[in-house]
Amino acid sequence: MMKFARPSLALTRLLIAFAVLWLSLTAEVLAQDPPDYTAWSQLSARAQVMIDGDRASTSMLEAVRAEIVTWRTVFLDAQDINASRIATLREQIAALGPVPAEGEVEPAAIAAERADLTQRLTDAEAPARRAEAAYREAQGLIGEIDAQIAARQAGALLQLEPAPINPANWPSAVATLLGFAFAVGQEVVTYSLAPAQLSALGANLPLVAIFVIVGLVLLTRGRGFVGRWMQAHHSPSPTPTARLALFGLSLLHHAMPVFGVWALAYAVQISGMVGFRAAVLVQMAAPMALSFMAAIWLGRQVFPFDEANRPLLQLDEATRATGRRLARVLGAIVGLWLLVGQVAQTENFTSADRLVISFPIVVLAGLMMWQLGRLLALHVKNSAQLEGARPLMLRMTRALSLAVMALGLLGPILAGVGYFTAGSSFLLPMLFSLSLLAVLGILQRVVTDAYGALTRRNEGLDEALTPTLIGFILVLASLPAFALIWGVRPAQLSDIWAQIVSGFTIGGVTISPRNFLIFAIVFAIGYTATRALQSTLRYNLLPKTQIDQGGQSAILAGTGYVGIFLAALFAITSAGIDLSSLAIVAGALSVGIGFGLQTIVSNFVSGIILLIERPFKEGDWIEVNGQMGYVREISVRSTRIETFDRSDLIVPNADLIAGVVTNMTHSSNTGRLILPVGVAYDSDPQLVMKIMAEVAEAHPMVILKPKPTILMVNFGADALEFEIRAILRDVNFLLSVKSEMNLELLRRFREAGIEIPFAQRDLWLRNPEALAAPKS
Repeated sequence: MMKFARPSLALTRLLIAFAVLWLSLTAEVLAQDPPDYTAWSQLSARAQVMIDGDRASTSMLEAVRAEIVTWRTVFLDAQDINASRIATLREQIAALGPVPAEGEVEPAAIAAERADLTQRLTDAEAPARRAEAAYREAQGLIGEIDAQIAARQAGALLQLEPAPINPANWPSAVATLLGFAFAVGQEVVTYSLAPAQLSALGANLPLVAIFVIVGLVLLTRGRGFVGRWMQAHHSPSPTPTARLALFGLSLLHHAMPVFGVWALAYAVQISGMVGFRAAVLVQMAAPMALSFMAAIWLGRQVFPFDEANRPLLQLDEATRATGRRLARVLGAIVGLWLLVGQVAQTENFTSADRLVISFPIVVLAGLMMWQLGRLLALHVKNSAQLEGARPLMLRMTRALSLAVMALGLLGPILAGVGYFTAGSSFLLPMLFSLSLLAVLGILQRVVTDAYGALTRRNEGLDEALTPTLIGFILVLASLPAFALIWGVRPAQLSDIWAQIVSGFTIGGVTISPRNFLIFAIVFAIGYTATRALQSTLRYNLLPKTQIDQGGQSAILAGTGYVGIFLAALFAITSAGIDLSSLAIVAGALSVGIGFGLQTIVSNFVSGIILLIERPFKEGDWIEVNGQMGYVREISVRSTRIETFDRSDLIVPNADLIAGVVTNMTHSSNTGRLILPVGVAYDSDPQLVMKIMAEVAEAHPMVILKPKPTILMVNFGADALEFEIRAILRDVNFLLSVKSEMNLELLRRFREAGIEIPFAQRDLWLRNPEALAAPKS
């Protein structure tokens, strides 16, 4: 009783949870305040003026766009106003029957009721219709703003600016750069001698000294301390747990200098000894250090010193050393690029000066990108020679290497001739994209090691399913980052995410994460309830009945199929999917079943027939198409038969229904044994038959009613041929009974002097003299 009570209690809880979920998911908005259309009209008019004038800055357009997006959300929610009332009115109108055709007249009371309900429905739908119109207007304004911003971005890419390679632009740029350096130096000297600055330094001296000491310690001793800690965890063949520890320590090892630079920069800032220009350099110190150390860390992860650290690319040690040098240079380039951009913005450099100063950085970045593309091409070449290489991945990596080399070559050329924005706008995004790809590869290794640490496994982790699925999720999560890198605006990403959340309507069916989540939860509840019911039947109810094992298996299988079907039906309905909208899809599917899926459907229907009619059950000994064995499993598509040599024979159910199946143990386990015996021609037939009858009747597996039959069946070419025909209590022991009877017959025949003959042939030579040896 306890076994029965527990599944029932679990089933009751599941049903209660299902009811609560159903009520919470199907609740609708009953009342909602209408939007302020006056404020919206003012905003839409202002936005239209900005769009038509095309004079507002991009930042102003983005700000107005953000306000419109907020209003759009309000209008989307307002479309549900009076939703319950509208549904009720429509049901009332439908209950009155169809509208009379032309020339027909319906009763006055019904006509009056229909007119009243129609007017009330129109009034109830008015707020939602107005909200929908405003929603469409907001959507249109957002589209116009996006188009205008996109046009500006495209125009900036194609804008021809002063050419950095033009020598006429060099003197001014050199003078600007030297002037800035001189101004910084003069600013430092002035602040160092100013009494007010010295007084501020004295007031903050203890705090400044603390940050200076901390920064110097982190810069000089931090990496060494963490490095010794890493050496303590290093081993030739580390476990996943050890690799995770080393990964965390490597991050800390490369973060120490960044913390040190930040501490020193903060000490300089609070000292009050820097002016406006020097403050820009001090503020950029930490980002530049972060860029440089992050590049070094990525380089050592992608191009490690040791093969045991699982390099991401198939390269030898010399090539990996080149990759590490490239990573360091690229990190320095990114830091300098950020510094030059910040200084040019704060100092209001002219366009020509800014481009000339930045051009050497762009050229150096292009050269490094070219070298990095060559390393990727070399990785593709080496990987193609390995077993198990994936052609698609190699083709994608080859295309990436060509794109990297092309951008590394074209970027500096475009920037040099005056299309600086176009030339430089692809180098940094490509570099950041490669860095993000490297981070994804590193995270995949971390996930794999974490899975190995949790499961205490050290082998076969790369082939495990769970880390692969997590890696796939990481790739999907990185798509917004790639989009931001390549110029997609955050507002556009927000719209895409809102569209994904609200869902897509296809053929009248709305597909959204919310609907999918509802479907998954309801189906999981129904599936769990089905399994609980099957467990109750298997262990509590069916064993107490007179149904055999095969019948119990059929009932359990049928319960499972019906339960899963009902769970799917409830889940689809709960997710808001109208099954009537799937009628066209069902019609097209029926055509496909009629042609391409008829075999599968035939096997499925045949499986249902086998479970219902039960011409054989699990454990029966059957013969199909000359193959004999025991039925081990009956599913809806096929039946598994275990042959006597322990191999599995999978037979489609349609073949079992349409073909001939011999069931040796259908109604009972009794079966007939036929044992052929041959003796020499000079043997006494009566004695032979007597011995055979005694041996057959003496065997415990032979049924004596009816008695075994002994027959002389033939005069064979070499022997008199007899047969024992007997009924066995259990035909499953047929082979062992044959063996035991043969052994007993052999013993008795030898005692009686009866010979069991074997085939003999006489050879007659027509001319034996021809075989005589010739005389010498």
